[in-house]
Amino acid sequence: MAHKTEALFRDDAYLKTADATVVAINERGGIILDRTIFYATSGGQPGDVGTIERADGSRIAIAATMSGETKDEIIHVPAPEQATPALGERVKLAIDWERRHLLMRMHAACHLLTVVCPFPITGAAVSWDDSRVDFDAPDAGFTREEVTAGLMELVRADHPIFIRLITDEELAANPGLVKSKNVRPPVGTGKIRLVCIGDNALVDSQPCGGTHVKSTGEVGEIHIGKIEKKGRENRRFRIRFGSMPAA
Repeated sequence: MAHKTEALFRDDAYLKTADATVVAINERGGIILDRTIFYATSGGQPGDVGTIERADGSRIAIAATMSGETKDEIIHVPAPEQATPALGERVKLAIDWERRHLLMRMHAACHLLTVVCPFPITGAAVSWDDSRVDFDAPDAGFTREEVTAGLMELVRADHPIFIRLITDEELAANPGLVKSKNVRPPVGTGKIRLVCIGDNALVDSQPCGGTHVKSTGEVGEIHIGKIEKKGRENRRFRIRFGSMPAA
């Protein structure tokens, strides 16, 4: 039977610590809690790493976080040779915040790229140092420099980034909200999570379950490292932190 883990990060991506109770240990030693701040690998964003601290002060290193039988079941995967907590045990959670914040900045940057390059998305992968977004786009007259300038214009404008919930019916009535060509957001819960950018979502709005910073200004300096041709009409854009290196 799948358990339902309360995903605290969905309401507050800035939580670094929290208390929780162990509700299950799966056959591979994965730890399932009643609530968590650990993001589970999904939507191209890696799962969190960090520690689970027991009442005696000892810590269990968490090497990965993933979904279980359902998206609502979140499994914390211990590093090798870690102790196993007891069912019902109260524990303290701490994520690797520095890594998570880089992922939040980078995930928000990927959203900004879809604004600058308004093509159907065919794939994406978020990493703390080098992320990619693939677009179904023909050879267009854009350069790394032009796309970088567009990204930095959005960053410097310091637009707010916030979450809005809509119904399945509202999503069906606004199919343009879905930018991905191959992946549809999960429906059936009655609530679709939109990540919105700009006052009244004037810059962008799209379904996403990931973690993001609170404003475009928090993304910081970014640039396009490469634009790669991955097929007749598939272009891969690589985003990196920092200013564009001199040619």
